[in-house]
Amino acid sequence: MLANSTRLFRDVTALTRPYWQSEERWRARGLLGVIVALNLGLVYVNVLFSSWNNRFYNALQGRDFTRFAHEFGIFCLLAVAFILIAVYQTYLNQMLVIRWRRWLTAHFIDEWLRDRAYYHLQLGEDGADNPDQRIADDLQLFVDATLSLSLGLLSSLVTLASFSVILWNLSGTLEVPVGAARLDIPGYMVWIALAYAAGGTWLTHRIGRPLMSLNFQQQRYEANFRFSLVRLRENTEGVALYRGERDEARDLNNRFADIVSNWWSIMKRQKRLTWFTSGYSQAAVVFPVLAAAPRYFSGAIQLGGLMQTGQAFGQVQAALSWFITAYVSIAQWKATVDRLSGFRAALIGARARAANGGIERSPDNREIFSRGLELGLPDGRRLLAAPAARELQIRKGESVLITGPSGVGKSTLLRAIAGIWPFGHGRIGTPSEARMLFLPQKPYLPTGSLRRVLSYPGLATPDDAAMRDALAQCGLPGLSGCLDETRLWSQQLSPGEQQRIACARALLQRPDWLFLDEATSALDEASEARIYRLLRERLPDTTLVSVGHRSTLARFHERRLDLNAAVSARCSTPCPRAASGCSICDARTTAA
Repeated sequence: MLANSTRLFRDVTALTRPYWQSEERWRARGLLGVIVALNLGLVYVNVLFSSWNNRFYNALQGRDFTRFAHEFGIFCLLAVAFILIAVYQTYLNQMLVIRWRRWLTAHFIDEWLRDRAYYHLQLGEDGADNPDQRIADDLQLFVDATLSLSLGLLSSLVTLASFSVILWNLSGTLEVPVGAARLDIPGYMVWIALAYAAGGTWLTHRIGRPLMSLNFQQQRYEANFRFSLVRLRENTEGVALYRGERDEARDLNNRFADIVSNWWSIMKRQKRLTWFTSGYSQAAVVFPVLAAAPRYFSGAIQLGGLMQTGQAFGQVQAALSWFITAYVSIAQWKATVDRLSGFRAALIGARARAANGGIERSPDNREIFSRGLELGLPDGRRLLAAPAARELQIRKGESVLITGPSGVGKSTLLRAIAGIWPFGHGRIGTPSEARMLFLPQKPYLPTGSLRRVLSYPGLATPDDAAMRDALAQCGLPGLSGCLDETRLWSQQLSPGEQQRIACARALLQRPDWLFLDEATSALDEASEARIYRLLRERLPDTTLVSVGHRSTLARFHERRLDLNAAVSARCSTPCPRAASGCSICDARTTAA
């Protein structure tokens, strides 16, 4: 229990500290200070209401209309003060929530994108599920619940301190006969409230503890279901062509069944908890009156004293029972903390895994080379150790075609050159100042206007004439008038049209090094040939590196690197066939 509490405190501190020590810290602290002051103001008004209760009900008991009217006027003033404080306390609290959430969202997005952690996160086995949900939903829940619970706890502590004194003074001393002696218990109502709340807190935790893990799973199942819906929406054409509606429906229904099943578990557990908490709350209404009734009937206190005692007891009991009333919220909050802490740890692990990869990088070169390069998979299996990749050399101005069977690691080699693949051993050198552009087989088209799609990523928007010319040269003249139109381009354009868009980007960005990873595979051979001729004509100084399977690509490249799967192992040393040339390893360079 202590270890779990320590870990929770450490996780919460790690999540909250960055904002309260950020560049917004003074404004945030000032805003929080005002909110705390207003919160304390509400407690003070409640204390004034407690005294008012005594005077008001005594006026009723004494049938004193003058005092009654006076106290009614005081009530109106107190009510106005309470309403003003409550309104601005809520308003400023919401202001702090959105400011904190805005900063924390930007912080997590930066952590997610920095050092390509979003990419490396998917390569490891410890990748956090649904990072979009954790950023979009969990951060909002965390900020809202953290402020709500913290201020609620603070209010309860101040209320407890304030009303315990009032209740102690109103309680008097309870005389309990013990045999021939007598035991005096001063402030006995305070001790009764403490015992009542302690027993309720213990039982509430015993009954509701499983809610924490159930809420964690509920958030996960909800995110999985939403992710499946988004994935279906983004792949509507593929599903329609496969006629996979039945399979998709089955998958969606299965994921929703997880939500329903876990929700039933939450319902059953909350039903048990509600049985207890409802009974606990109802008993708390009459319990203080019963406890103070003997003093009222003995004449020790008047009706106003009885009502004030009951109200003070209720405030003390409510403050001591904060854990009981907030238990469900605490369970949901802890589940959110666990998910965000897990996400944060996964990001740290992904960056560490990428930084500690076995591939050494030399960025200060004028060419691309590799020395002793062997690429692997995340699970440790070796993927690529071909001689052509192990001792790679591509000079500036060359055009090189990389070929080999599917699955041998051609695309992974480009990922390693790009610096996003950490698994393997050896050394890779790349030019430091050169502008490098990678065109994958499936281009990424961001949401927004066609102008933004063409200028992605981060290119200063070229003039309209250059964009229209690039579209026309790449075989998309019909899109020239759509630069300011916003559509779901990734769904409305065919794979071939998307690849043409990527080639238009290359014409606009004019990189020093251009890598095409089967970037024209969706085009027919004639269109592919036109694209390559266009690239060579428009980008004469660009080094061109292509990955492809078609033999027709060879005529557009000066050199070919064959990553044949048969050369993925080395012979014993010394190689018995080295003198005549070995077709298995690189003991001697051969025509094969």
